[in-house]
Amino acid sequence: MKKVIAIFFIVICLFSIYTAYASNQQVINKQTQSQLVEIKDKELKEIKDYNNKYGTESFGMTAYVLDKVRIYSIPFCFVGVAIAAIYQYVLGVRKIDVRDRGLQLMIGIITVFVICQVLPLIFAIVVTWRG
Repeated sequence: MKKVIAIFFIVICLFSIYTAYASNQQVINKQTQSQLVEIKDKELKEIKDYNNKYGTESFGMTAYVLDKVRIYSIPFCFVGVAIAAIYQYVLGVRKIDVRDRGLQLMIGIITVFVICQVLPLIFAIVVTWRG
């Protein structure tokens, strides 16, 4: 545990070395600015489509957020399963408790992944069944 805390503080110190100060200079160029505006317009259009599809703004925003959670949960699941596999199969070779921790971590991560993937479907069924 002491090693984890020490590594955490080292990482925090490394990130705090570089500081950025606000200035009046143009930070992004015109092309990047136009790309950001396009991304913003695309996301706003997608939110508007969800609002039209589900009828109200609250249902539309909920569906939009659930869709983003569904999409972004996939890479987190892969990373979590890799970490759990390292605990179970590499570090758990010599210690049974570490192997069990890896298995429990893998079960938890896969459970959260399945919930993140199924929740938008359940929401869509309940909202369309409601009315």
